[in-house]
Amino acid sequence: MQYQPIENYGVIGDLNTVALVGLNGSIDFLCFPNFDSPSVFAALLDSEKGGAFRICPTDGEVRNKQVYLPETNVLLTRFLSDEGVAEVTDFMPVDPLYPGHVLIRRVSGVTGCMKFRMECAPRFNYGRSAHRLEQNDRELIFRSEGPDGVVLRLVSSVPLEVRADDGCAEFTLNLNEHVDFTLELLTDPNTPLDDLSEFVEERLFETVNFWKDWVAQCSYSGRWVETVHRSALVLKLMTSCKYGSMVAAPTFSLPEELGGSRNWDYRFTWIRDASFTVYSLLRMGYTKEAESFVNWVERQCHDIGNAGALGLMYTLDGRQELQETILPNLEGYKGSSPVRIGNAAYAQVQLDIYGELLDSVYLFDKYGERISYHFWQDLSRQVEWVCDNWHREDEGIWEVRGGKREFLYSRLMCWVAIDRGMKIGRRHSYPFPKRWKKERNRIFFSIHTDFWSEELQTFVQFKGAKTVDAATLLMPLVRFISPKDPRWLSTLDRIEKELVSDFLVYRYRPNEEVEGLSGGEGTFSMCTFWYVECLARAGQLHKARHYFEKMLGYGNHLGLYAEQLSLKGEHLGNFPQAFTHLGLISAALSLNEQLNDERNNTSA
Repeated sequence: MQYQPIENYGVIGDLNTVALVGLNGSIDFLCFPNFDSPSVFAALLDSEKGGAFRICPTDGEVRNKQVYLPETNVLLTRFLSDEGVAEVTDFMPVDPLYPGHVLIRRVSGVTGCMKFRMECAPRFNYGRSAHRLEQNDRELIFRSEGPDGVVLRLVSSVPLEVRADDGCAEFTLNLNEHVDFTLELLTDPNTPLDDLSEFVEERLFETVNFWKDWVAQCSYSGRWVETVHRSALVLKLMTSCKYGSMVAAPTFSLPEELGGSRNWDYRFTWIRDASFTVYSLLRMGYTKEAESFVNWVERQCHDIGNAGALGLMYTLDGRQELQETILPNLEGYKGSSPVRIGNAAYAQVQLDIYGELLDSVYLFDKYGERISYHFWQDLSRQVEWVCDNWHREDEGIWEVRGGKREFLYSRLMCWVAIDRGMKIGRRHSYPFPKRWKKERNRIFFSIHTDFWSEELQTFVQFKGAKTVDAATLLMPLVRFISPKDPRWLSTLDRIEKELVSDFLVYRYRPNEEVEGLSGGEGTFSMCTFWYVECLARAGQLHKARHYFEKMLGYGNHLGLYAEQLSLKGEHLGNFPQAFTHLGLISAALSLNEQLNDERNNTSA
């Protein structure tokens, strides 16, 4: 079996996990029942040994189309041929409406006649554990023999067969006929089987209504509304209904370069995502989701207890058990090895996370709910730690593995941490030490002195560097510097010369000494959206709109984005990427506001 392009996939989920559904009707990735559970389907990382749940026509030449039901995460995959048209409706009932952990696939005949084959081939525990299979007519039970102990039940409305410990079925669909399959986590072997067709229809209508009701809460109604809604739906899919935290991406080890080794596990929650997540959710009117995320963050501060011990990433339930290991049994996407689970970067020192934490709480406190004094005390200890340690070296936002340095972005976000701490304190009339202002100003002058290159007329990536970094694009976005300040405009010009290809932005130029890694990578879609927003704020509004709308053309057929893009437009890295969609939303909202202001000023 050949690998599909990463951008050929749609995603469905139940707010506990996400499945990737290919244009060919194959579910090639699913960690079950939770985002960070071992995979049961991972053909995306090994087409032979990873496991998949395939439904495909058996005769004739077929074209494929894939769409979401409008304003939902219910996915339709259509098969079109001269003999007939059929479609697969894929969805997962949303927890807590239906907390049963079930994947539902309905195959429907639209016109003519079409023959299908179904293959359900789970490979438990990342393909490392065998399983036993039990058959009862139209029901198969898969029992993992590994430490995960997962038991799955496949139920079908057509007879099932067993072939080499996998489930199979062949059937023919005519006009208005349908066949249903459900794959569920079996927790009670005595659970009775409901009428399958009725069960599927009830869950389908519940799920459609849930997503439509959720989208209706969005306060954004400007330009690109469908695009913003799709990104919001993607972000919601990557949010845990149980904990309120969000994974950076629901996949692991999809490569940043085909054949390369930059393959990471993103099924965790980064503190760094906090400010971007809260900002975007609040701007769209999703106060409840923002509150859940801030509450999750508050629990981490409480659990840590000691200032300076804030982790840069956590499991969904707030643990730091993220030991990185390699899965030698999987070949990797198109042979891109090693395949990694866990993430060793969790043990790094990254000073920027304090700024992102304080910024997220500041935004929520201002536009959501006022924080408690107890939470303020926890935050104050973190700010005090930043005052004492902002000058230290660290591994930076990009989690380099070539050693610590004094990175500009880390220094910038230390400034944000103290600045937002002061703003929260003043808003509540909470007391805070006078030294906070003194240290904030010291950081301000340090950035302008130690990270400004007179020779290059730019702010540089780290102290002593001769290069720039796309993370610098956040300087005006976090309101450290005016977007029209001469030093910033000069820096923006340098970034365009060094990091921008057409309008796509590299995060930096690869440097093996700094990164501790070999190989290259694609352009960073998140950074491209930052670039667009900076252009707009710098007064280049129509150029920014042009680039933004060109960037929308790089989304896949469903409007989804991976972390990176190759120069050929191929999606690279884990998919879909929360940070990319957060960047898209922020750029869209900012552009829309400025275009409205321009129109109002013109009409006046």
